[in-house]
Formats: sequence, C-alpha cells, structure tokens
Amino acid sequence: MKVLVVDDDDDVRSIVEEGLVMQGLEVRAAASVREALREIVSQNFDALLTDLHMPGAGDGFTVITAMRHLQPNALTILLSGYPDVERAMDSISVQADHVFGKPVGIKQIAQVIFSDAKPRPAISAKEPVSNILERESAVTVENWLRRVENTAELAAIPLSSQDRSRFVPEILKNIVTRLRKTREMEAPAIPSLDAVAHGRMRHRQGYTAPLIVQESRMLQVSIFETIQRNLAGVDFSLVLPDVMLIADEVDSQLTQCIDSFLRAGAEES
Repeated sequence: MKVLVVDDDDDVRSIVEEGLVMQGLEVRAAASVREALREIVSQNFDALLTDLHMPGAGDGFTVITAMRHLQPNALTILLSGYPDVERAMDSISVQADHVFGKPVGIKQIAQVIFSDAKPRPAISAKEPVSNILERESAVTVENWLRRVENTAELAAIPLSSQDRSRFVPEILKNIVTRLRKTREMEAPAIPSLDAVAHGRMRHRQGYTAPLIVQESRMLQVSIFETIQRNLAGVDFSLVLPDVMLIADEVDSQLTQCIDSFLRAGAEES
C-alpha cells in the first residue's frame, strides 16, 4: 500500500517515512502543502498521514480536503499536538478517518493503515478548468441568469432571458481563451468586441454602471460554482492560478464593457 506522509519538520518526516517503510509500506513524503498537492494530483494513494501545522494552523485541513476531493476512497489520518487535538477532532471529524495526538507510535499508525485502508483504483485523468468551463458553459449561463432574475434591481429592467444573456456565452468563451493562450497575470487586455457590444446593449436597455458591475460579479460567482461542482475532475495543481486568471479576465471584460457603456452615453448626449 502507498502512503503519503506530509510534515514540514524534516526530522519527524524522515523518522515516520523510515518507520512506515520498515512496516512494509510504500511511502512518498512531502514537506509542504504545495508538495502534498503535487503528489495528490499525480499519484494514487491508499492512505494520507498529515501533520496539522505546516506551519499554518489549518494546513493539515487543506491537505485532507484535497485528498477527499481527488481521492475520496483514500484513508486519511491527521496528527495533532496537544491542545490542538480536541479542536482538530471537532473541526475535521467529518473528513479525517482518524485523528491522533502526538506522540503516536509508528506501529500503531501502520496497523490502522493495514486494517482500514483498501487498494484504490487508479486516478482518472484530470482536465483543465478551461475544458470544464467550455463544456459547462450553458449551465454556467443558466445559473448566472437565475441569480440575475432573482435580484430585484436587475429584474426590474424588463427583458427576456435571451436579451438579458445575449453576449454572456461569448464573454465566457473569451475567458476560456484567456486560460488557454494568455496565462500572464495583468497581461495587456485583449480587445473584446463582445464586451464592447454588451456595454452598448446595456446602455440601450436602461442599465446603470453599478448594475453592470453587479452582473459581472454574479458571472464570476457562477463560474466559480461550476469549478467547485466539477472539482473532483479538475487538475488541482492549476486551480489556484486559473481562478486568479479568471478573476483578472472578468475584470478586463468588465472594464471594456463599462468603457463602451460610457461612450454610448456620451455620444447620445
């Protein structure tokens, strides 16, 4: 059986690793949350053994949550030093299979792994966020539309669902393109004819700039909801940079939309 050991203390990590190997287990070790996530997305594990503090108080929770999302059948074990163990048990009892207070014997951990862990199937291939957003575009737009129509200030503008969401699918396509082609943060804005047309249309429909901003925020929430719903199939190593790029591109699209909206008002006056 293969075990992932996560601890930022080099001495402790080495002792645990060597001890579990002597008990007949295959062990991979990680010294940080980032290293642990890299292991979780690239290899299949039968069990996870992680410290609570590395050095943040919630680092162990982060690692266990990632393992639960990506390898839900893996046995999870949390190690915590007194007085954290009681709080840890309350906070993560629904996620961790076992919580042990330090110190704990290597043989005891190995016995738990051998008795509770089962061989796991191989990890299915993970896909990038851009693929998920492309595939789930219609659902994302529908969720955005539901939010908009349930917001009094926005619903007060009488529009059909088609007119309200006319350019939103194209704006989503632009976000997918940004994830695939221009991954630098704060890169020069790529001109978006869809965002420009959206701004002019919103002016004709009687929107205000704050209402456009509100809609944009709802679109971002709907995108993140789509990612969360598909998290088990996401390439976890890219989630954080992709979320940052999405936020940056939504802001870029919004800026172009507002500029177009204001120009339309200036031309009219």
